[in-house]
Amino acid sequence: MAGTIIITGANGSLAVPAIQHLLNKQPNCTLIGTVRDASDSDTNTKTLRETLSQFPSTKSSIREVDLSSLPSVHSFASSIASEISSGTLPPLTAIICNAYYWNLNKPLETTKDGYEKTFQVSHLAHVALVLRLLGSFGPSGGRIVLFSSDAHLPGKNGLQKYPPAIPDDIDQLAKPAADDPVDVFGRGFLRYANAKLAIVMWMYALNRALEKDPSLNKITAVAINPGNLSDSRALRTNTPSMLYYLSMFVIRPLRPLLRFMDPTMRTAAEAGADVVALATNEAFPGERGYFTMLKKDESSPDSLDEEKQRELWTKSAEWAGVGAGDTALKAL
Repeated sequence: MAGTIIITGANGSLAVPAIQHLLNKQPNCTLIGTVRDASDSDTNTKTLRETLSQFPSTKSSIREVDLSSLPSVHSFASSIASEISSGTLPPLTAIICNAYYWNLNKPLETTKDGYEKTFQVSHLAHVALVLRLLGSFGPSGGRIVLFSSDAHLPGKNGLQKYPPAIPDDIDQLAKPAADDPVDVFGRGFLRYANAKLAIVMWMYALNRALEKDPSLNKITAVAINPGNLSDSRALRTNTPSMLYYLSMFVIRPLRPLLRFMDPTMRTAAEAGADVVALATNEAFPGERGYFTMLKKDESSPDSLDEEKQRELWTKSAEWAGVGAGDTALKAL
Protein backbone atom coordinates (compact mmCIF):
# COMPACT_ATOMS: atom_id res chain seq x y z
CA MET A 1 0.00 0.00 0.00
CA ALA A 2 1.96 2.98 -1.28
CA GLY A 3 -0.67 5.65 -0.73
CA THR A 4 -0.74 8.62 1.62
CA ILE A 5 -1.50 8.17 5.30
CA ILE A 6 -2.38 11.16 7.51
CA ILE A 7 -2.06 11.03 11.28
CA THR A 8 -3.11 13.93 13.48
CA GLY A 9 -1.36 14.62 16.77
CA ALA A 10 1.66 12.95 15.20
CA ASN A 11 4.01 13.84 18.05
CA GLY A 12 1.81 12.19 20.67
CA SER A 13 2.63 9.32 23.02
CA LEU A 14 0.88 6.74 20.85
CA ALA A 15 1.54 8.36 17.48
CA VAL A 16 5.36 8.33 17.50
CA PRO A 17 5.72 4.56 18.13
CA ALA A 18 2.81 3.95 15.74
CA ILE A 19 4.63 5.86 13.01
CA GLN A 20 7.83 3.93 13.68
CA HIS A 21 5.90 0.66 13.45
CA LEU A 22 4.15 1.77 10.27
CA LEU A 23 7.32 2.82 8.48
CA ASN A 24 9.09 -0.38 9.46
CA LYS A 25 6.26 -2.33 7.84
CA GLN A 26 5.47 -0.02 4.93
CA PRO A 27 8.49 2.19 4.10
CA ASN A 28 7.00 2.95 0.67
CA CYS A 29 3.97 4.77 2.02
CA THR A 30 3.76 8.57 2.10
CA LEU A 31 3.26 9.83 5.65
CA ILE A 32 1.90 13.21 6.67
CA GLY A 33 1.88 13.99 10.37
CA THR A 34 0.09 17.02 11.76
CA VAL A 35 1.20 18.81 14.90
CA ARG A 36 0.27 22.05 16.63
CA ASP A 37 3.88 23.28 16.68
CA ALA A 38 6.18 22.04 13.91
CA SER A 39 9.35 23.58 15.34
CA ASP A 40 12.00 21.69 17.28
CA SER A 41 11.34 23.98 20.24
CA ASP A 42 8.54 21.49 20.90
CA THR A 43 10.46 18.52 22.30
CA ASN A 44 7.77 16.08 21.18
CA THR A 45 7.95 17.33 17.60
CA LYS A 46 11.72 17.03 17.78
CA THR A 47 11.31 13.39 18.81
CA LEU A 48 8.94 12.86 15.90
CA ARG A 49 11.41 14.40 13.46
CA GLU A 50 14.21 12.19 14.82
CA THR A 51 11.96 9.14 14.35
CA LEU A 52 11.22 10.08 10.74
CA SER A 53 14.91 10.58 10.06
CA GLN A 54 15.42 6.85 10.66
CA PHE A 55 13.53 6.24 7.40
CA PRO A 56 15.28 8.38 4.80
CA SER A 57 13.71 6.51 1.88
CA THR A 58 10.16 7.24 3.09
CA LYS A 59 8.42 10.34 1.81
CA SER A 60 7.19 12.05 4.95
CA SER A 61 6.39 15.54 6.14
CA ILE A 62 5.32 17.31 9.30
CA ARG A 63 2.55 19.86 8.80
CA GLU A 64 1.53 22.48 11.33
CA VAL A 65 -2.24 22.40 11.88
CA ASP A 66 -4.11 23.95 14.79
CA LEU A 67 -7.13 21.74 15.42
CA SER A 68 -8.61 24.38 17.70
CA SER A 69 -8.97 26.54 14.58
CA LEU A 70 -11.38 25.26 11.94
CA PRO A 71 -9.96 27.62 9.29
CA SER A 72 -6.56 25.96 9.88
CA VAL A 73 -8.10 22.50 9.41
CA HIS A 74 -9.95 23.52 6.24
CA SER A 75 -6.82 25.11 4.81
CA PHE A 76 -4.81 21.95 5.46
CA ALA A 77 -7.51 19.74 3.92
CA SER A 78 -7.64 21.95 0.83
CA SER A 79 -3.88 21.79 0.48
CA ILE A 80 -3.79 17.98 0.75
CA ALA A 81 -6.65 17.59 -1.73
CA SER A 82 -4.83 19.86 -4.18
CA GLU A 83 -1.53 17.99 -3.79
CA ILE A 84 -3.26 14.66 -4.40
CA SER A 85 -5.20 16.03 -7.37
CA SER A 86 -1.99 17.35 -8.95
CA GLY A 87 -0.13 14.08 -8.38
CA THR A 88 2.30 15.58 -5.87
CA LEU A 89 0.97 13.12 -3.32
CA PRO A 90 -0.50 9.65 -4.00
CA PRO A 91 -4.17 9.09 -3.08
CA LEU A 92 -5.09 8.60 0.54
CA THR A 93 -5.26 5.12 2.00
CA ALA A 94 -5.85 6.11 5.64
CA ILE A 95 -6.62 8.98 7.96
CA ILE A 96 -5.71 8.31 11.60
CA CYS A 97 -7.58 10.80 13.80
CA ASN A 98 -5.31 10.48 16.81
CA ALA A 99 -5.24 14.03 18.22
CA TYR A 100 -7.33 14.94 21.23
CA TYR A 101 -7.52 17.54 23.97
CA TRP A 102 -8.64 17.64 27.56
CA ASN A 103 -8.17 19.96 30.52
CA LEU A 104 -9.00 18.71 33.99
CA ASN A 105 -7.50 21.77 35.67
CA LYS A 106 -9.51 24.63 34.21
CA PRO A 107 -13.13 25.61 33.67
CA LEU A 108 -14.70 25.37 30.24
CA GLU A 109 -12.51 26.68 27.40
CA THR A 110 -13.86 28.07 24.14
CA THR A 111 -12.03 28.24 20.82
CA LYS A 112 -11.98 31.24 18.51
CA ASP A 113 -14.62 29.39 16.48
CA GLY A 114 -16.91 29.59 19.50
CA TYR A 115 -16.95 25.88 20.39
CA GLU A 116 -15.94 24.03 23.52
CA LYS A 117 -12.26 23.20 23.03
CA THR A 118 -12.23 19.50 23.97
CA PHE A 119 -15.13 18.82 21.62
CA GLN A 120 -13.65 20.80 18.75
CA VAL A 121 -10.12 19.39 18.87
CA SER A 122 -11.17 15.80 19.54
CA HIS A 123 -14.22 15.62 17.26
CA LEU A 124 -15.17 18.59 15.10
CA ALA A 125 -11.71 19.14 13.62
CA HIS A 126 -11.64 15.51 12.50
CA VAL A 127 -15.16 15.77 11.08
CA ALA A 128 -13.97 18.64 8.90
CA LEU A 129 -10.78 16.83 7.89
CA VAL A 130 -12.41 13.51 7.03
CA LEU A 131 -15.40 14.92 5.14
CA ARG A 132 -13.21 17.29 3.13
CA LEU A 133 -10.80 14.49 2.13
CA LEU A 134 -13.08 11.57 1.30
CA GLY A 135 -12.74 12.39 -2.39
CA SER A 136 -8.95 12.12 -2.12
CA PHE A 137 -8.97 8.37 -1.44
CA GLY A 138 -8.10 6.09 -4.34
CA PRO A 139 -10.50 3.68 -6.06
CA SER A 140 -9.46 0.87 -3.71
CA GLY A 141 -10.76 2.86 -0.74
CA GLY A 142 -9.03 2.81 2.61
CA ARG A 143 -9.60 3.23 6.30
CA ILE A 144 -10.50 6.03 8.70
CA VAL A 145 -9.42 5.36 12.28
CA LEU A 146 -11.19 7.37 14.97
CA PHE A 147 -10.21 7.29 18.63
CA SER A 148 -12.65 6.64 21.43
CA SER A 149 -12.08 5.53 25.02
CA ASP A 150 -13.71 3.49 27.76
CA ALA A 151 -14.70 6.94 29.06
CA HIS A 152 -17.67 6.86 26.67
CA LEU A 153 -19.10 3.93 28.67
CA PRO A 154 -21.05 5.01 31.79
CA GLY A 155 -19.39 3.75 34.97
CA LYS A 156 -16.41 2.21 33.21
CA ASN A 157 -13.60 4.72 33.80
CA GLY A 158 -12.32 5.36 37.32
CA LEU A 159 -11.95 9.10 36.66
CA GLN A 160 -15.61 9.48 35.74
CA LYS A 161 -17.90 11.40 38.11
CA TYR A 162 -20.77 12.11 35.71
CA PRO A 163 -22.03 9.65 33.09
CA PRO A 164 -21.49 10.71 29.47
CA ALA A 165 -24.63 11.48 27.50
CA ILE A 166 -25.79 13.36 24.44
CA PRO A 167 -27.91 16.21 25.85
CA ASP A 168 -31.51 16.71 24.70
CA ASP A 169 -30.38 20.10 23.44
CA ILE A 170 -27.57 18.80 21.25
CA ASP A 171 -26.09 22.27 20.84
CA GLN A 172 -24.93 21.92 24.45
CA LEU A 173 -22.24 19.51 23.21
CA ALA A 174 -20.52 22.21 21.18
CA LYS A 175 -21.55 25.19 23.28
CA PRO A 176 -22.20 23.95 26.82
CA ALA A 177 -23.24 26.11 29.74
CA ALA A 178 -20.56 27.33 32.13
CA ASP A 179 -19.16 24.82 34.61
CA ASP A 180 -19.79 24.61 38.27
CA PRO A 181 -16.49 26.24 39.34
CA VAL A 182 -16.03 23.88 42.31
CA ASP A 183 -15.87 20.76 40.15
CA VAL A 184 -13.45 21.58 37.37
CA PHE A 185 -12.09 18.02 37.28
CA GLY A 186 -15.44 16.24 37.08
CA ARG A 187 -16.88 18.53 34.42
CA GLY A 188 -13.63 18.53 32.47
CA PHE A 189 -13.64 14.75 32.32
CA LEU A 190 -17.32 14.75 31.33
CA ARG A 191 -16.51 16.98 28.34
CA TYR A 192 -13.79 14.52 27.31
CA ALA A 193 -16.14 11.53 27.75
CA ASN A 194 -18.92 13.23 25.78
CA ALA A 195 -16.49 13.95 22.93
CA LYS A 196 -15.49 10.28 22.87
CA LEU A 197 -19.16 9.26 22.84
CA ALA A 198 -19.83 11.64 19.96
CA ILE A 199 -16.90 10.17 18.01
CA VAL A 200 -18.35 6.65 18.24
CA MET A 201 -21.83 7.79 17.24
CA TRP A 202 -20.50 9.80 14.31
CA MET A 203 -18.49 6.76 13.16
CA TYR A 204 -21.69 4.72 12.81
CA ALA A 205 -23.40 7.51 10.85
CA LEU A 206 -20.35 7.97 8.64
CA ASN A 207 -20.28 4.27 7.79
CA ARG A 208 -23.95 4.28 6.80
CA ALA A 209 -23.33 7.24 4.49
CA LEU A 210 -20.24 5.62 2.97
CA GLU A 211 -21.98 2.29 2.37
CA LYS A 212 -24.73 4.06 0.43
CA ASP A 213 -22.27 5.89 -1.83
CA PRO A 214 -21.03 3.68 -4.73
CA SER A 215 -17.93 5.81 -5.26
CA LEU A 216 -16.91 5.77 -1.58
CA ASN A 217 -18.20 2.45 -0.21
CA LYS A 218 -14.72 0.91 -0.13
CA ILE A 219 -13.72 3.38 2.59
CA THR A 220 -14.40 1.96 6.05
CA ALA A 221 -14.42 3.72 9.41
CA VAL A 222 -13.55 2.24 12.78
CA ALA A 223 -13.42 3.70 16.28
CA ILE A 224 -10.87 2.22 18.64
CA ASN A 225 -10.50 2.32 22.39
CA PRO A 226 -6.70 1.88 22.39
CA GLY A 227 -6.60 0.87 26.05
CA ASN A 228 -5.24 2.51 29.18
CA LEU A 229 -1.71 3.46 28.25
CA SER A 230 0.68 3.35 31.18
CA ASP A 231 3.36 5.48 29.53
CA SER A 232 1.07 8.05 27.90
CA ARG A 233 1.57 11.73 28.69
CA ALA A 234 -2.22 12.08 29.09
CA LEU A 235 -2.27 11.79 32.89
CA ARG A 236 0.55 14.33 33.10
CA THR A 237 -0.99 16.94 30.79
CA ASN A 238 -3.60 19.44 32.01
CA THR A 239 -4.33 17.28 35.03
CA PRO A 240 -4.09 17.72 38.83
CA SER A 241 -0.76 16.86 40.43
CA MET A 242 -2.42 13.81 42.00
CA LEU A 243 -2.76 12.22 38.55
CA TYR A 244 0.78 13.18 37.61
CA TYR A 245 2.18 11.35 40.64
CA LEU A 246 -0.18 8.43 40.11
CA SER A 247 1.11 8.10 36.56
CA MET A 248 4.79 8.42 37.45
CA PHE A 249 5.00 6.36 40.62
CA VAL A 250 2.15 3.84 40.46
CA ILE A 251 0.84 3.16 36.96
CA ARG A 252 4.11 3.14 35.02
CA PRO A 253 6.21 1.03 37.41
CA LEU A 254 3.36 -1.34 38.35
CA ARG A 255 1.92 -1.84 34.87
CA PRO A 256 2.63 -5.61 34.73
CA LEU A 257 0.66 -6.11 37.97
CA LEU A 258 -2.10 -3.65 37.09
CA ARG A 259 -2.68 -5.51 33.85
CA PHE A 260 -4.09 -8.44 35.84
CA MET A 261 -6.83 -6.12 37.13
CA ASP A 262 -7.26 -4.19 33.88
CA PRO A 263 -6.48 -6.22 30.72
CA THR A 264 -6.51 -2.99 28.68
CA MET A 265 -3.51 -1.62 30.58
CA ARG A 266 -0.57 -1.56 28.18
CA THR A 267 2.09 0.61 26.56
CA ALA A 268 1.59 3.24 23.89
CA ALA A 269 3.76 1.22 21.50
CA GLU A 270 1.49 -1.81 21.87
CA ALA A 271 -1.54 0.34 21.15
CA GLY A 272 0.22 2.01 18.24
CA ALA A 273 0.82 -1.35 16.57
CA ASP A 274 -2.91 -2.12 16.75
CA VAL A 275 -3.82 1.27 15.30
CA VAL A 276 -1.46 0.67 12.37
CA ALA A 277 -2.94 -2.80 11.78
CA LEU A 278 -6.41 -1.26 11.53
CA ALA A 279 -5.31 1.74 9.47
CA THR A 280 -3.62 -0.42 6.85
CA ASN A 281 -6.46 -2.96 6.70
CA GLU A 282 -4.08 -5.66 7.88
CA ALA A 283 -6.54 -6.31 10.71
CA PHE A 284 -10.24 -6.80 10.00
CA PRO A 285 -9.98 -5.77 6.33
CA GLY A 286 -13.11 -4.12 5.05
CA GLU A 287 -14.88 -4.23 8.43
CA ARG A 288 -16.46 -1.30 10.23
CA GLY A 289 -17.39 -0.57 13.82
CA TYR A 290 -16.08 -0.24 17.35
CA PHE A 291 -12.97 -1.96 18.70
CA THR A 292 -11.45 -2.35 22.14
CA MET A 293 -7.78 -2.70 21.34
CA LEU A 294 -7.78 -5.17 18.45
CA LYS A 295 -11.06 -6.89 19.36
CA LYS A 296 -14.42 -6.09 17.75
CA ASP A 297 -16.57 -4.91 20.62
CA GLU A 298 -19.90 -3.41 21.65
CA SER A 299 -19.94 0.33 22.23
CA SER A 300 -22.22 1.88 24.84
CA PRO A 301 -26.01 1.51 24.53
CA ASP A 302 -26.37 5.30 24.17
CA SER A 303 -23.96 5.29 21.22
CA LEU A 304 -26.27 2.92 19.30
CA ASP A 305 -29.24 5.30 19.25
CA GLU A 306 -29.65 5.85 15.49
CA GLU A 307 -31.92 8.87 15.87
CA LYS A 308 -29.30 10.66 17.94
CA GLN A 309 -26.59 9.47 15.55
CA ARG A 310 -28.42 11.14 12.67
CA GLU A 311 -28.92 14.34 14.64
CA LEU A 312 -25.26 14.40 15.64
CA TRP A 313 -24.22 13.68 12.04
CA THR A 314 -26.12 16.70 10.73
CA LYS A 315 -25.03 19.04 13.51
CA SER A 316 -21.37 17.94 13.36
CA ALA A 317 -21.14 18.88 9.69
CA GLU A 318 -22.85 22.21 10.43
CA TRP A 319 -20.54 22.99 13.35
CA ALA A 320 -17.47 21.93 11.36
CA GLY A 321 -18.44 24.23 8.50
CA VAL A 322 -18.78 21.47 5.89
CA GLY A 323 -21.55 21.79 3.32
CA ALA A 324 -22.62 19.55 0.45
CA GLY A 325 -20.21 21.29 -1.90
CA ASP A 326 -17.24 20.66 0.41
CA THR A 327 -17.25 16.87 0.39
CA ALA A 328 -17.43 14.03 -2.12
CA LEU A 329 -19.99 12.30 0.07
CA LYS A 330 -23.44 12.45 -1.49
CA ALA A 331 -25.43 11.73 1.67
CA LEU A 332 -24.31 14.64 3.83
